[in-house]
Amino acid sequence: MSRRYVNQLGQQDIIDQVFVVAEKQLRPNRNGNLYLQVELSDRTGRIAGRMWNASEAIYKGFDNGDYVRVEGATQLFQGTVQLIVTRLTKVSRNEVDVDDFAPLRAVEVDKLVIRLGEILRSLTDPALQTLAECYLLDEAFMAKFTQAPAGVKNHHAYLGGLLEHVVNLMEVVLRISPCYPQIDRNLLLMGTFLHDTGKVDELCYERELSYSDEGQLIGHLVMAVGLLESKVAEAEKLSGETIPAETVLRLKHMIVSHHGEYGYGSPKLPMTLEAVALYCLDNLDAKVNAFQQLLRDDPNVDSPWTAFYPNLDRKLFKGKKG
Repeated sequence: MSRRYVNQLGQQDIIDQVFVVAEKQLRPNRNGNLYLQVELSDRTGRIAGRMWNASEAIYKGFDNGDYVRVEGATQLFQGTVQLIVTRLTKVSRNEVDVDDFAPLRAVEVDKLVIRLGEILRSLTDPALQTLAECYLLDEAFMAKFTQAPAGVKNHHAYLGGLLEHVVNLMEVVLRISPCYPQIDRNLLLMGTFLHDTGKVDELCYERELSYSDEGQLIGHLVMAVGLLESKVAEAEKLSGETIPAETVLRLKHMIVSHHGEYGYGSPKLPMTLEAVALYCLDNLDAKVNAFQQLLRDDPNVDSPWTAFYPNLDRKLFKGKKG
């Protein structure tokens, strides 16, 4: 039987298939009996799972980030489709098609990597082109850059999300730069590539998405600046020429100011044309992706509106079917 993805599930569907599990919790109900609460996902979305009369043994039988075979049925509860689990067992990675669980398939990642190289190698500033090449030729860095998410909960929070976010953003820069000739196109493209490079080590993504110790203690802004300094040294050694100090300073400023506001963790506000442009475009791409995911994953199946999101202080309009 072919797989039914999360975004295809409705009410009273009988389920017997594999999901990725996350956010597992074992809780007591009012009567003191234990129940299991989990989040189940595939490449199309997420669904809440509940298993009544669970046990410690079941809870300890799998970890967040594992693949699990789930048997049960969907039901509607307060306008939300959830999965009532009757059986849950861990399965090994070699028993599943990983493309069923990654929003970006391997072929899409390959295309994005090729496009990233094309854009960076189109830079007309020789110093920036050499600097970009030092990143592209770093196999360890690129392996992480192509797998990392751009976030844990918010925008592009899936494997390959960082690569998708950066390439999308660079494509936007290519399209808007002719409208703003006063902006240094080369500098903006390079800053766009660099702004989130620290996330390759800020985040953990081998299993579930989380923050590394270094990520929590230092953060990707500082980590990206440190990585840039090492790559500048490599580029200068490779070319035998010094990259202008102001160019490096402007790139560092773009990295540390791209969150745009002190309240969003930015240690500096954007103070150059390129930094302002990066902040605005980065925010646009992140917001569009995050809202799209909320619309796609919203469990309010019988309403043209999503549930209320306290962090956004709003509902989102999905539109009426038919």
